[in-house]
This record gives sequence, C-alpha cells and structure tokens, in this order.
Amino acid sequence: MRLHYLLFVFLVLFLVPAPGDAFIPKSLRRFFCRVRGGRCAILNCLTSEEQIGQCSKRGRKCCRKKK
Repeated sequence: MRLHYLLFVFLVLFLVPAPGDAFIPKSLRRFFCRVRGGRCAILNCLTSEEQIGQCSKRGRKCCRKKK
C-alpha cells in the first residue's frame, strides 16, 4: 500500500512543470496555467496582471491578477 503513495509522489513530481521546460506539450501548459489561476494571453498581460509562465513557445503568456 505504501508503494502506491511513493509512485503517486513520483508521478506528481514528473508532471509538475518547472519554469523553462520545453518538453511539456502546449495543451499541458494551458492546463497548468488554468490550475494556477491564470489565463493565456496572446500578446501581453494586462496592466492589472502579472506573468506567471508561458502557454506556448511562441510567446503566449500565462497571466494572473496581481496579489
């Protein structure tokens, strides 16, 4: 039973994106952006938002309201 917990931890560690990872597909980047409370902006974030990541390699930014 404890082996299941260990496998779950490794699965989570490998699926959590790190900043700058290029091997994560675009759909997963968008999903993680939404999970973190953000939205994908085409060009730039609004003035009331901060950039917390990227949704694609070509410049779409993940933006979230400033705290």
